[in-house]
This record gives sequence, structure tokens and C-alpha cells, in this order.
Amino acid sequence: MGLWSATALVVGNMIGSGVFLLPASLAPYGQASLYGWALSATGALLLAGVFACLARRHPVAGGPYAYARIAFGEFTGFVMAWSYWISVWCAVAAIAVAFAGSMAAIVPMLATPGREAACALIVLWLGTAFNLAGVRTAGIAQLVITIVKLLPLFVVIAVGASRLDAQSFTPFNPSGQSWLSVTTVTAALALWALQGMECATIPAEHVDKAEKTIPRATLIGVALAAAVTIAACTVVLGLVPLDQLKNSTAPFADAATRLWGQGAGTAMAAAMAVSCLGALNGWILVQGQVPYAAACDGLFPAYFARSDANGTPRIGLVVGSALATVLVVANFTGSLVAVFTASILLATAAALLPYAFSAAAMLRLESRREQPSAWRLAVAALAFVYGLWALVGTGAEALLWGAGLLLAGVPFYLLRRTQHATRAPADA
Repeated sequence: MGLWSATALVVGNMIGSGVFLLPASLAPYGQASLYGWALSATGALLLAGVFACLARRHPVAGGPYAYARIAFGEFTGFVMAWSYWISVWCAVAAIAVAFAGSMAAIVPMLATPGREAACALIVLWLGTAFNLAGVRTAGIAQLVITIVKLLPLFVVIAVGASRLDAQSFTPFNPSGQSWLSVTTVTAALALWALQGMECATIPAEHVDKAEKTIPRATLIGVALAAAVTIAACTVVLGLVPLDQLKNSTAPFADAATRLWGQGAGTAMAAAMAVSCLGALNGWILVQGQVPYAAACDGLFPAYFARSDANGTPRIGLVVGSALATVLVVANFTGSLVAVFTASILLATAAALLPYAFSAAAMLRLESRREQPSAWRLAVAALAFVYGLWALVGTGAEALLWGAGLLLAGVPFYLLRRTQHATRAPADA
């Protein structure tokens, strides 16, 4: 993977289901969600700076978990790898659900919970099958799909900005909550649309000139994705009435319908489906790479380190997709938007822990240098504070589920340690 394929992996994973379905999750907060956007965009850029600096000095596979392992040791590395892997397959589930929502807007007969769940599972496993063909194939596909899905977003931003409905901006804060509560909640939701900034760091061993390519791809990708995402979501919030928007399964399709008619709405729903496919492709790629890198470092069970002739870690791909399937099925009892919101909060909470520890790792590693950089220390410190604050913003339910899933991973670590201890005397 070169610069543009790596950049496409970042942009493609960031601009996926979030930008197309997130306006529905933010609708209860109206334009007050801009507070959350401002903080999340700032935090995303700080975290991008952390990942760029760490990738330049430590171009190793695994990304966030690998940096925590280098700075704090194996157990911390395992916890971060496990947490990040949870976030990835939760993200896969959320994107598959968003794809089902876009298809329901195109084919109304699919708009039932059972059919939407079936549609989500079908595309999830089709994406898994495509990634089994190899990293290079997935990277090329990601570049093409990313270019295709950016075009309709630029059109909506350019045209919609001149046709905003002033009534959609009032009341500014329909939730009635304090600005601090609104900012905290919306920042956590908005971060989902910006999640993926670290994706170029995961398959480092498959990136050409990783120490140069990954930092550039990360910074370029985050800046582009953040600008497009914030502009597009804000325009949709200003075009569609909030009462309609909060229950929409395809907000951009509704916005396009108001701008150009039903045909345009259908076309936008199709563009959303393409976008979700691109994001799903990228996240499933990462889904296999995380346990593969952790297993190669001796933190995950050894069978995750197995790869086929194309270098594809099949076991991690399949197991991750199986877990995502369980999440989709378990949550498809309410509305599609509710399933999507629950999935993204869990995915975000599980990702924020490795994000915060990556910033802490940069603080520790930089402070150990003979001449530490003041600006790098400042970026890392601010990113760490932001990561912890956003983690709290995901809410008690997401934090409890995340804590439970983290505890479920401890036996695997202990089993791995026991295996190493058993083999050591034999090797001696």
C-alpha cells in the first residue's frame, strides 16, 4: 500500500456510515451538536498528531495497541489490543446496519427489522469474503470506492449550503439539556464519524516506506475526512426538519429528496450504500490485522497469527465477523437508528481507551528522550485529556458493556502466559 491507498484507508474508514446516518443520532440535539463537533474535530486532529509521531518513530504493525505495549509492557498491550479489536468488530456491525438502512430507502420492502438484519448480515459476510482475497486487493478497492463516495458529499455540501431552511436551526438546543451535557454526548457520537484516524498504522508491514507514508496518510486523511464530515452533517441538519430527521434511516437521502426530488433521494441512498461498502471493506481489513499483529507479538492465541499464501489472516477476519454478527442479531429488536447508536457508542468507548493510552505512550516515550520536544509533549497531554473526557461521554451503558468485554479477555491472556511458561522449561 502506497500513500494514496493508505490515505484512502483512513478517509474511507472515517467517511462511512457515520457521515450518512449520524445526523439522525444528532437530531435530538439540533445545531447544539456543533459544540460536540468542534471538540471532536480538535481531539481527532490531536490524536492524529499522536499517531503520526508514533508511526514515524515506531513503524510497527498493530497501531494503538503496539504503542501501548512498547511504552507500558505486555499486559497493557494485550488490554489495548483486546479493547481495540472490540471497537473494530462493533464498528463493522454498525456499518452493516447503516448499509441496511440505505438499502431500505432504495427498496422500501426491506424496511422491517428482520429484513434489515438479514441485509446487514449478508453484506457483512460478503465484505469478509472479499477481504479473504488479500490486503492488496482490499487496498485497491478502498481507493476506488473512496473517490466515488466523496463526489455526492461534495455536491450536497455545495448545493445544500445555499438552500438551508432557517426553521431547522430552531430551537438551537431542542433537547433542553445543559450545554455541557449536550457537548459531552454529541462529542462522543461525533467521534464515531471521525473514528478510523489510526487505520493506516494497523497494517504497517503492508505499507510501503511505512515510517514516512503512515504519518502523511494519517494527517492528510484526518484533515480531509473531518472537514467533509462536519460540513455535510451540518448541512443535513439545516435541510431536514428535526422531527423527521431523528427517525430517518437515510438522512442524506431525505436531504437530497428535499433538494432535487425523489429520484435524487434514491440516488443518494445508493451513494450511501457504496460509502458503507467502502467503510465496511476497510474495517474488516483492520479486523483481521489487529489480532494477527497481537498474536505475532505473543499476546493473542497463536492461531490468530496464521495467514494464507496471500498473507491474509483468515482466522481473525472470520472470528471478528462472527462476533459482529452476534451484536447485530442481539440488538435488532428496536429501531435501526437505536441499533446504530448503541453500536457506535460501544465501538467508540472501546476505541477511546487505546486512543488515550497511545497518547500516554507518546508522553512516556517522549519524556525518556534526551531532548524531549515541548510541542510533542503538549499534543500528547491534550490528546490524553480529550480521550478520557470523550470516554466518559459515551455513557454508563457503553462503559459497562465495554468493561465486561474487556474482562472477558483476561482469561485468554492468562492462558497465553501459561502456555509460554510451560514451553520455556522445554525450550531450555
